Amino acid sequence: MNLEFRIADTFTDSLGRLTSQEQKAVKTTAFDLQMDPSAPGLSFHKLDRAKDANFWSLRVNADIRIIVHRSQGGILLAYVDHHDDAYRWAERRKIERHPTTGAMQLVEVRERVEEIEIFKTKEVGGPTAPDPAARPQVSLFDNLRKYELMAFGVPEEWVDDVRKATEDTLFDIITHLPQEAQEALLKLAVGEQPEPPKPAPVEADPFSHPDAKRRFRVLTNVDELRQALDYPWDKWAVFLHPAQQALVERGFSGPARVSGSAGTGKTIVALHRAVHLARSNPKARVLLMTFSKPLSNSLRSKMASLVSGEPEIASRITVKPITAVGYDLYAERYGQPQIAAAAQIRALIAKAASDVGGHRFSLQFLLGEWSEVVDAWQLKSWEEYRDVSRLGRKTRIGGKQREILWEIFERVRGGLMDRKVVTWSEVFDKVTTAMADSSGRVYDHAVIDECQDLGVAEARFLGVLAADRPDGLFFAGDLGQRIFQQPFSWKALGLDVRGRSSTLRINYRTSHQIRLHADRLLPGSVSDVDGNLESRSGTVSMFDGPSPSVHAFETPELEAEAIAIWIKERLTEGAEPHEIGVFVRSENELDRARSAVRATGLRPTEINDKIELENGTVAVSTMHYAKGLEFRSVAVMACDDEVLPLQSRIQNVADDADLDEVYNTERHLLYVACTRARDHLIISGVNPVSEFFDDFLRT
Repeated sequence: MNLEFRIADTFTDSLGRLTSQEQKAVKTTAFDLQMDPSAPGLSFHKLDRAKDANFWSLRVNADIRIIVHRSQGGILLAYVDHHDDAYRWAERRKIERHPTTGAMQLVEVRERVEEIEIFKTKEVGGPTAPDPAARPQVSLFDNLRKYELMAFGVPEEWVDDVRKATEDTLFDIITHLPQEAQEALLKLAVGEQPEPPKPAPVEADPFSHPDAKRRFRVLTNVDELRQALDYPWDKWAVFLHPAQQALVERGFSGPARVSGSAGTGKTIVALHRAVHLARSNPKARVLLMTFSKPLSNSLRSKMASLVSGEPEIASRITVKPITAVGYDLYAERYGQPQIAAAAQIRALIAKAASDVGGHRFSLQFLLGEWSEVVDAWQLKSWEEYRDVSRLGRKTRIGGKQREILWEIFERVRGGLMDRKVVTWSEVFDKVTTAMADSSGRVYDHAVIDECQDLGVAEARFLGVLAADRPDGLFFAGDLGQRIFQQPFSWKALGLDVRGRSSTLRINYRTSHQIRLHADRLLPGSVSDVDGNLESRSGTVSMFDGPSPSVHAFETPELEAEAIAIWIKERLTEGAEPHEIGVFVRSENELDRARSAVRATGLRPTEINDKIELENGTVAVSTMHYAKGLEFRSVAVMACDDEVLPLQSRIQNVADDADLDEVYNTERHLLYVACTRARDHLIISGVNPVSEFFDDFLRT
């Protein structure tokens, strides 16, 4: 019988904490073990003090030990560390099938109360009077019976401790539990009623249970082991949550969309989905794209880790920004497009407006009407403009006014043609028309990340690209992070995701405290034009952390000094410079971010379409370029009154009814910036500060 070779997420986590030289030695030993578990050169030692009789140590060098679980069915790499620490870890763990769910679990042994730090009595100098204002400690789960808690995967020996958990001790207790139990308890704590998983049959392989697959993976060859060990910090590349895995592998009869708040793993699902489609369809060409070059570069790097050792799969997956896709397809058919600059379009609109009399339309209104209606929908005639619904544009326009507007925009179109330049919307419109008239298919499947920022012309292009086939289009995004585009009907463009939409609710990236603060900026649920509802309720974060700090300063100099001190504190705690990000609303405030970073003695690296993160430097960026990035620590600076929301946007609103959209996107921007943080978040401004500070202060 062939032994199965498995790796646990605890092994990849512990490997990532070793030095690069130590990691190299561990990998060599792991490869030797996989090639021949009985090789005479491997030095095993039985752990007599371990509660699990199947735990052995495997010698890497004089100090490093791999903890291996050996059973009749196979070998599992469970943990790696320095000798004494590795032994202590193994002595407090056991691997066993959960008696209720049937999933294989790695369980921390629960022995004596005083051994668990969270239950130790704090030493005090003497007796103290009780605080009358102190909140009574209410047990969160004492109303649940033992079998009810075990149905959610709580190990039997931890049931009593769970039933005693309070709001103050919950996060400490759940760190000792398997992840499925953590998730269920967090949902129960916030009032949700999760459905217990259906118990697996007694004869079923406990390692094949969906919950077991998120922590134990079978590695069938050396390439798979190399992938798992080469990217120990990218746990997502090896282990997926069952809800994520289901979306990756599910077949859809038409366009499908996965949503979820920041940090819930939408991008991870998109990456794995693209690879799954390529593997399941041996000749298929798969397109993975997003809206910006920095995000596309990030996706490309992650994709390389997923398909390492699979050149045939990698060759059939194209990762590009959506503008690059449109540009390349246009160039193949019509030659390289000359894209009209924003300043050029603005000048053409201004001239046309001055040449056409009888109106009082502001330049700002005309720019919005052009970009969001005429150019976005590629309206080529008066009849088309007359009949368009102008969805997303709240200002009402009568028939005579529309005639004047069309006369202005006709002149703009003529000016663009005379100069032989095109807009991005025109690029996608021509490519879409060409594809609709062609029998050939450029891509068989397309996966789109950050889909909430798709434009009309891009969405119409996707509708022709692959929407007519099963599994043709898969979208990942969050309406709460829409910062670039006006809302429009996807359904009208052939992208109907009703009945094929799912929401992820487990947040892995952002601490509980940061998520709660950021969520105050947005409503509990957001609906798109087609009525698809995205709710933020029921989302839980998987770890605890310090509360974000919100500060108002009297001068920019004092703010920069305080942020510099905050950055130094993070570095002292062990953060690397490139794990820290500083974000501001616009380019006008970037100097304030740079000043704060330079005050630490470090060099700022500005993130934009062309510059990527550099090791040893602190990232600074406008909030728009923060999208898709993540950092251990984030400072959101210069949140002053008239900066956030941006006063120039408010002043240029042509109709009071359009103010709602301005405020919504400004809130979304701040939400995006705040949710880039994993562990630490500071938000600051100079008095008078942004009105959005009131949202952070409300409970």
